[in-house]
Amino acid sequence: MKLTGVAATRYFAKPEPERTGLLIFGGDAMRVALRRQEVIAALIGPKGEEEMRLSRIAGGDLRKQPSLLLDAIKEVGFFPGPRVAFVEDATDAVSDAVKTALEEWREGDAQIVVTAGSLAAKSKLRKAFEGHKNAYSVGIYDDPPSREEIEDILRRAGLRDISNDAMTDLVALSRALDPGDFRQTVEKISLYKFGDTTPLGPADVAACAPSSVEAGVDDVLSIVAEGRAPELGPVMRRLESQGVQPVQLAIAAMRHFRALHAAASDPQGPGAGIARMRPPIFGPRRDRMQRQAQSWGMYKLETALKELVETDLTLRSASRAPQMAVMERALMRLAMLARR
Repeated sequence: MKLTGVAATRYFAKPEPERTGLLIFGGDAMRVALRRQEVIAALIGPKGEEEMRLSRIAGGDLRKQPSLLLDAIKEVGFFPGPRVAFVEDATDAVSDAVKTALEEWREGDAQIVVTAGSLAAKSKLRKAFEGHKNAYSVGIYDDPPSREEIEDILRRAGLRDISNDAMTDLVALSRALDPGDFRQTVEKISLYKFGDTTPLGPADVAACAPSSVEAGVDDVLSIVAEGRAPELGPVMRRLESQGVQPVQLAIAAMRHFRALHAAASDPQGPGAGIARMRPPIFGPRRDRMQRQAQSWGMYKLETALKELVETDLTLRSASRAPQMAVMERALMRLAMLARR
């Protein structure tokens, strides 16, 4: 039988111990592995592997010795409790061995859990599970996690008091990160909020979310976009002493002002434009960029982008002008433009 959608998500969290087996397949190995870990842990408990109630079989080994799986489901464990026979990286080459084990399975035997990569609809392995009256087959695809899945991940991490804005940011984050990275970020947030009884807010998510822009460069861009020209010089000196290159700064500035232009040009307003950004922007930085986009407007931002393109061409040309000075003058002109 096939499981899809919410039914599959609920089954992973609470599998039925009397089932014969489960096939989990999909092109994303990380997503498949996470689901496999979840369902096996739910079946045998946290000490199942320690108590030798989990038998691991590589797909290649099963192909060479087809009796391995049947032996694994029939063997009697030393410790009491449910058992799992897990076949990893299976292909259609082991479908006969798996089909035999499914047919020979009886109540009290170890439940069969099989993982595989992408399988076509005509796959023998899929048909073995989908045609069995007491086994399930679940395809894992690259769709972003549902709201229910995200809430389950948060609940497992001990995060329950979550503001609406923070949940919006977490949903956006789940669509930007790989499943494993998202779970690690949630665990990081859980540790960050340990002992803190206040609701989880956007600033907490922003503090723990992966950042692709260095904080120092971020500071310069905020100074420029907010027209705080007197503050620019000292920060530029500090960046220069840290080894930040002018071209690097030009690329970051271009990316920032393009994002502002996209937000300011959005038909539904800067707020909606910022929300569409990928990777997503969180917390105070999101609010700051929204204010910047509203303040500049689309046409002034087009002027800023022209200035940055010309500066970038100058930096990449054979000009003998000091490059950091060229970059600083360009940013100063933009800061002054922001004050008009």
